[in-house]
Amino acid sequence: MTPRTATLIGLTAILMWSLLAVLTVATGKIPAFQLAAMTFAIGALVGFSTWLGRPDAFAVLRQPALVWTVGVGGLFGYHALYFLALRFAPPAEAGLLNYLWPLLIVLFSSLLPGERLAVHHILGALLGLVGTVLLFAGNSGRGFAPGQVPGLIAAFVAAFVWAAYSVMSRKLKAVPTDAVAGFCLATALLAAVVHCNVETTAWPETAAQWLAIVALGIGPVGAAFYAWDIGMKRGDIRVLGAASYATPLLSTAFLILAGFAQASFTIAIAAVLIAGGGLIAAKDMVWKRSP
Repeated sequence: MTPRTATLIGLTAILMWSLLAVLTVATGKIPAFQLAAMTFAIGALVGFSTWLGRPDAFAVLRQPALVWTVGVGGLFGYHALYFLALRFAPPAEAGLLNYLWPLLIVLFSSLLPGERLAVHHILGALLGLVGTVLLFAGNSGRGFAPGQVPGLIAAFVAAFVWAAYSVMSRKLKAVPTDAVAGFCLATALLAAVVHCNVETTAWPETAAQWLAIVALGIGPVGAAFYAWDIGMKRGDIRVLGAASYATPLLSTAFLILAGFAQASFTIAIAAVLIAGGGLIAAKDMVWKRSP
């Protein structure tokens, strides 16, 4: 597989993730951990389906504890927080807070050995912060209800979890993409255990909600992880990192088109500031030549 092909595959993950918010909201009132268990089980099947005729593929599950900690911790931790955020907070605002992760990836990556935190990194971070503050201050001229605050906090923390997972995955390049199926299965089992202990089961009420769950499992909570893994390990990380900043704009646009959020000047400006800040912070990821 050429780097160009791997990069194109990675870009499809970004497109699928921009549908995560609208599909999650479309699933109705299913408890967060139940939804995670259902969709990650489907996501694991997506990966295992590629193992047909390859019995040796099961060997990839024999990975060190660190690999399993990063893989399962990133997938389970991020999505548990993200699904909770979309259950308790307005979807557009929660989505924009969550999509600070591309900016955080740039900042975290700059602290790795051989990298440094430059002026444009700081400027990009400040623009993202301004966009976040505007998001809170605007909110259509009203304050957030007390019950929405935990959801907004969950969205913010989720951004840090995914950024940490992505940066760590760059240090685990030797782990085959097939292992992601194991991470998805473990995440589904963990989510099921938590669901059985803290939530009341609620099944989808309509065919549309069932379709949304299946679509989530096949796309944003399934194929997207395999595509992202291929792109990060074999593609142009600079292009993928920069392209990730289009995700909040696409995600918010899909929410508005589906009728789950209302277009507003505040949301538009906040999205531009957050995405613009990320692009500035990622300047050297796009223009710096590979050593």
